[in-house]
Amino acid sequence: MRPLIQLLWHLKRTVLRVTRWKTRGVKVMLFNPAGELLLIRNTYGRSHLHVLPGGGIHRGETPEQAAAREVKEEVGIACEAPTFRGVYRNHAEGKRDTIYLFTAVTSQIPRPDGVEVAEAAFHPLDALPETVSAATRRRIEEYREGRGPAADW
Repeated sequence: MRPLIQLLWHLKRTVLRVTRWKTRGVKVMLFNPAGELLLIRNTYGRSHLHVLPGGGIHRGETPEQAAAREVKEEVGIACEAPTFRGVYRNHAEGKRDTIYLFTAVTSQIPRPDGVEVAEAAFHPLDALPETVSAATRRRIEEYREGRGPAADW
């Protein structure tokens, strides 16, 4: 199953780069009561990197609804009332993407879906894995320093 997911990810990435298709997605900074941040590792793409959970916004869905749905699908956590943090542009890999970032708190334990997400765990902000993606590190620093969102992801 993972080779198929990896192949589909590469195909989607190529189509988005060639067509310059405009997409919308969400990311969620999900904290536990101890203030630790949930990071995941995907089964596709740059699967060695730790990133925030998230994904695309479906037609007719609000960014808030997409944030809650993606967290539920990826790690089995009911993410009620995510708080909007900011909106970003992402032009990486030739695509035109708008990303809505949310924060939320949960006392639930993540259960990776095993299809899209290989690993999911909470991490203290002062002891993050070395493999946290650069964009995720930038979002964490903005959050820790109380800064508003930058324009670009």
